[in-house]
Amino acid sequence: MFNHKVYKIEKYAYTMRKIINKILQRDKMKIIRNPKEYQIKIDATCAIVSRKPELKDDEFKTAVIGLYKENNPHKKGLFPFITYEFTNIEKIRLKGLNISYYLEGNDLIINDLEELMILNEKTFLVLKGYQFEVERRKQ
Repeated sequence: MFNHKVYKIEKYAYTMRKIINKILQRDKMKIIRNPKEYQIKIDATCAIVSRKPELKDDEFKTAVIGLYKENNPHKKGLFPFITYEFTNIEKIRLKGLNISYYLEGNDLIINDLEELMILNEKTFLVLKGYQFEVERRKQ
Protein backbone atom coordinates (compact mmCIF):
# COMPACT_ATOMS: atom_id res chain seq x y z
CA MET A 1 0.00 0.00 0.00
CA PHE A 2 1.31 3.43 -1.00
CA ASN A 3 1.42 6.09 1.70
CA HIS A 4 1.06 9.56 0.15
CA LYS A 5 2.01 11.41 3.35
CA VAL A 6 5.33 9.56 3.65
CA TYR A 7 6.04 10.20 -0.05
CA LYS A 8 5.42 13.95 0.35
CA ILE A 9 7.69 14.13 3.40
CA GLU A 10 10.45 12.21 1.60
CA LYS A 11 10.12 14.45 -1.46
CA TYR A 12 10.30 17.56 0.75
CA ALA A 13 13.38 16.20 2.57
CA TYR A 14 15.07 15.46 -0.77
CA THR A 15 14.38 19.01 -2.00
CA MET A 16 15.73 20.50 1.23
CA ARG A 17 18.91 18.38 0.95
CA LYS A 18 19.45 19.69 -2.58
CA ILE A 19 19.05 23.30 -1.41
CA ILE A 20 21.43 22.77 1.52
CA ASN A 21 24.02 21.15 -0.77
CA LYS A 22 23.84 24.15 -3.14
CA ILE A 23 24.39 26.53 -0.23
CA LEU A 24 27.34 24.47 1.02
CA GLN A 25 28.74 24.32 -2.52
CA ARG A 26 28.55 28.12 -2.71
CA ASP A 27 30.60 28.45 0.48
CA LYS A 28 33.32 26.30 -1.09
CA MET A 29 33.55 28.53 -4.17
CA LYS A 30 37.06 29.50 -5.09
CA ILE A 31 37.45 33.24 -5.71
CA ILE A 32 40.72 34.58 -7.10
CA ARG A 33 41.16 38.34 -6.90
CA ASN A 34 43.64 40.11 -9.18
CA PRO A 35 45.71 37.10 -10.25
CA LYS A 36 49.32 37.94 -11.02
CA GLU A 37 49.55 35.81 -14.19
CA TYR A 38 49.37 37.60 -17.54
CA GLN A 39 47.70 34.59 -19.20
CA ILE A 40 45.27 32.19 -17.51
CA LYS A 41 44.01 29.01 -19.25
CA ILE A 42 40.97 27.25 -17.81
CA ASP A 43 39.03 24.17 -18.88
CA ALA A 44 35.39 25.16 -18.51
CA THR A 45 32.11 24.60 -20.36
CA CYS A 46 30.62 28.03 -19.66
CA ALA A 47 31.77 31.46 -18.52
CA ILE A 48 29.63 34.32 -17.27
CA VAL A 49 31.15 37.79 -17.53
CA SER A 50 29.72 40.45 -15.24
CA ARG A 51 30.78 43.48 -13.22
CA LYS A 52 30.79 44.89 -9.73
CA PRO A 53 31.02 48.55 -8.71
CA GLU A 54 34.43 50.17 -8.61
CA LEU A 55 36.33 50.25 -5.34
CA LYS A 56 37.03 53.56 -3.59
CA ASP A 57 40.45 54.19 -5.12
CA ASP A 58 39.74 52.70 -8.56
CA GLU A 59 38.81 54.63 -11.67
CA PHE A 60 36.97 51.68 -13.28
CA LYS A 61 34.71 48.80 -12.24
CA THR A 62 35.61 45.27 -11.15
CA ALA A 63 35.25 42.58 -13.84
CA VAL A 64 33.96 39.20 -12.63
CA ILE A 65 34.34 36.00 -14.65
CA GLY A 66 32.56 32.94 -13.24
CA LEU A 67 33.47 29.55 -14.71
CA TYR A 68 31.13 26.55 -14.82
CA LYS A 69 31.14 22.92 -15.87
CA GLU A 70 27.66 23.13 -17.50
CA ASN A 71 26.05 25.35 -20.13
CA ASN A 72 23.49 27.97 -19.07
CA PRO A 73 24.15 27.71 -15.31
CA HIS A 74 22.08 30.84 -14.68
CA LYS A 75 18.97 28.89 -15.66
CA LYS A 76 19.81 26.06 -13.23
CA GLY A 77 20.93 28.12 -10.24
CA LEU A 78 24.46 26.70 -10.30
CA PHE A 79 27.46 28.31 -8.66
CA PRO A 80 30.81 28.66 -10.44
CA PHE A 81 33.61 26.24 -9.59
CA ILE A 82 36.01 29.20 -9.77
CA THR A 83 35.57 32.96 -10.02
CA TYR A 84 38.12 35.52 -11.12
CA GLU A 85 37.77 39.14 -10.04
CA PHE A 86 39.86 41.85 -11.70
CA THR A 87 39.66 45.34 -10.15
CA ASN A 88 39.96 48.60 -12.09
CA ILE A 89 39.07 47.20 -15.54
CA GLU A 90 38.01 49.63 -18.26
CA LYS A 91 36.99 47.09 -20.92
CA ILE A 92 36.96 43.44 -21.93
CA ARG A 93 37.67 42.32 -25.48
CA LEU A 94 36.02 39.08 -26.61
CA LYS A 95 37.92 37.51 -29.51
CA GLY A 96 36.44 34.76 -31.66
CA LEU A 97 33.72 33.75 -29.19
CA ASN A 98 29.99 33.21 -29.65
CA ILE A 99 28.23 34.92 -26.76
CA SER A 100 24.71 35.44 -25.46
CA TYR A 101 23.58 38.67 -23.83
CA TYR A 102 20.51 38.46 -21.63
CA LEU A 103 18.75 41.81 -21.29
CA GLU A 104 17.23 40.85 -17.93
CA GLY A 105 20.62 40.68 -16.31
CA ASN A 106 23.69 42.56 -17.66
CA ASP A 107 25.79 39.46 -18.06
CA LEU A 108 27.47 37.90 -21.05
CA ILE A 109 27.11 34.11 -21.28
CA ILE A 110 29.76 32.13 -23.18
CA ASN A 111 28.53 28.54 -23.65
CA ASP A 112 30.01 25.45 -25.31
CA LEU A 113 33.57 26.16 -24.26
CA GLU A 114 36.40 23.68 -24.36
CA GLU A 115 38.94 26.11 -22.98
CA LEU A 116 39.01 29.80 -22.04
CA MET A 117 42.06 32.06 -21.98
CA ILE A 118 42.10 35.30 -20.00
CA LEU A 119 44.81 37.79 -20.88
CA ASN A 120 45.31 40.50 -18.27
CA GLU A 121 46.59 43.72 -19.82
CA LYS A 122 46.43 46.19 -16.90
CA THR A 123 43.10 48.04 -17.31
CA PHE A 124 41.61 45.71 -19.89
CA LEU A 125 41.12 41.98 -20.37
CA VAL A 126 41.10 39.85 -23.50
CA LEU A 127 39.03 36.66 -23.54
CA LYS A 128 39.80 34.01 -26.16
CA GLY A 129 38.79 30.42 -26.30
CA TYR A 130 37.80 27.29 -28.11
CA GLN A 131 34.11 26.49 -28.50
CA PHE A 132 32.08 23.62 -29.87
CA GLU A 133 29.94 24.91 -32.71
CA VAL A 134 26.27 24.56 -31.84
CA GLU A 135 23.72 25.78 -34.38
CA ARG A 136 20.64 25.47 -32.22
CA ARG A 137 20.32 24.53 -28.57
CA LYS A 138 17.52 22.25 -27.34
CA GLN A 139 14.91 24.26 -25.45
